[in-house]
Amino acid sequence: MRRPVRAALLSAFLTVLFMAGSRVTEAAQPVWPDTRTARLEALVLLETLNADLLSHDSATLTLDRWCKAHGLGQPAVIVADRVRDEDKPADDAVRARLGVGPTETVGYRRVRLRCGQRVLSLADNWYVPARLSPEMNEVLATTDTAFGRAVQGLHFQRHTLSADLLWQPLPAGWEMAPLPASVPPASTTLAIPDMLIRHQAVLTLPDGTPFSLVVETYTRDVLAFPPPPAP
Repeated sequence: MRRPVRAALLSAFLTVLFMAGSRVTEAAQPVWPDTRTARLEALVLLETLNADLLSHDSATLTLDRWCKAHGLGQPAVIVADRVRDEDKPADDAVRARLGVGPTETVGYRRVRLRCGQRVLSLADNWYVPARLSPEMNEVLATTDTAFGRAVQGLHFQRHTLSADLLWQPLPAGWEMAPLPASVPPASTTLAIPDMLIRHQAVLTLPDGTPFSLVVETYTRDVLAFPPPPAP
């Protein structure tokens, strides 16, 4: 076989492999159609996750369950990746929430909580080291362990300060509006923004003493699974 022919066949073979790989990659990315039904389903799912987060003290453990239930990663467990090049010193508002003076040490951590390769949440956390055990402080200072797991032994309680849906899949008043004259085709993809939910909360010891202030922002990857099948 001549070299030009052999080269042409090799090029064609590699092109086929590339196109097949591209299709596999695209198929692995869930696509939600931009329809009224899909938007309603997305809203219900966001409200369900929001309610689950609000009714449990540990956001990490709640995301564990969400990750497993929706097959978002293998293994289906939340892993924290600490962002080490960012620092946000506690301002007066943070110190007031934590009940500490201007000179008391307040630690800060920023982590990405992911399931498999999907980042489900970005969390900013200010905490009072003096109210934790030495072992907990060591874990927080030297590892990427999620804050909720590190301090689980405190049997803490979570007090929500604010909970906001950053995206409304359906416009205000949708429930009173008539169905559209034409439904978008299923090939039209629903544009889901990067950030969907934001919570601010204080964690307290069983006696009510605050020791942590958290701001958690939940990403579009909480919906990174195929939409419910049509009936």
